Amino acid sequence: MEALRQVEEWPVRRAALGVTSAEGTIARRGDATAPLPWASVTKLATALAALVAAEEGVVDLDETAGPPGSTFRHLLSHASGLPPEGETPITKPGARRIYSNAGFEVLAEQVAAAAEMPFGDYLREAVLAPLQLAASLDGSPASGIVGALGDLVALGRELLRPTLIAPETLAEATAVAFPGLSGVLPGFGRMDPNDWGLGFELRDAKRPHWTGSRNSAATFGHFGQSGSFLWVDPEAGIACACLTDTRFGDWAKEAWPRLSDDVLDEVGASDAPL
Repeated sequence: MEALRQVEEWPVRRAALGVTSAEGTIARRGDATAPLPWASVTKLATALAALVAAEEGVVDLDETAGPPGSTFRHLLSHASGLPPEGETPITKPGARRIYSNAGFEVLAEQVAAAAEMPFGDYLREAVLAPLQLAASLDGSPASGIVGALGDLVALGRELLRPTLIAPETLAEATAVAFPGLSGVLPGFGRMDPNDWGLGFELRDAKRPHWTGSRNSAATFGHFGQSGSFLWVDPEAGIACACLTDTRFGDWAKEAWPRLSDDVLDEVGASDAPL
């Protein structure tokens, strides 16, 4: 895939890129086996573990969790009222979209308490082991996974055709939770609305955005400050994953949308089985 050659122009030392359909990997470039930090892309795996917990009856998405009036659904969609860091709410639940690492840490604590095991163990048993991922959580459930590109591509493939949760659950998780909330998309500024699903950032009509202009409005995923991203475009039938060793910045705001558009153009023009 010629589009992936763009990585050679990026101001990074190490990078790995991959594109997959639900059937299998279409293309990749770079070392797919070298572990790199996922940073906030970790939230996708943590959210998936919480959804598994909901399907197993370990938790109920609408039961109380976090600040007064908040639920698991609020925590997953950054609508609990918690600040980016810290456990003192700064607004009432459902009032604003406040991107919160603390919310995911509280979420993980609540899942761990209900499951009666450390969250890292639950994440491994619910998500990492069933998908045969070598990635591991080392630190915060909001940002602490370290893993190779192959693992991230496999997660993208799972989100194209879920096996750990029902397709209906994934559809619910990738629909807008608490519609109409405004807030700041980290790195890109205030969005009104700043639509989010249950752990999944939704592209919708956001401008500017870290995905491409050719990505469908149905695209969902996450990016991380470590220079990582995973987007899943269900209309195109592909997912694109990236890991680097260079912090997110202006370079990524320019490089990632261009890459995404060229990947979609190239896959759309190819005979790759989707």
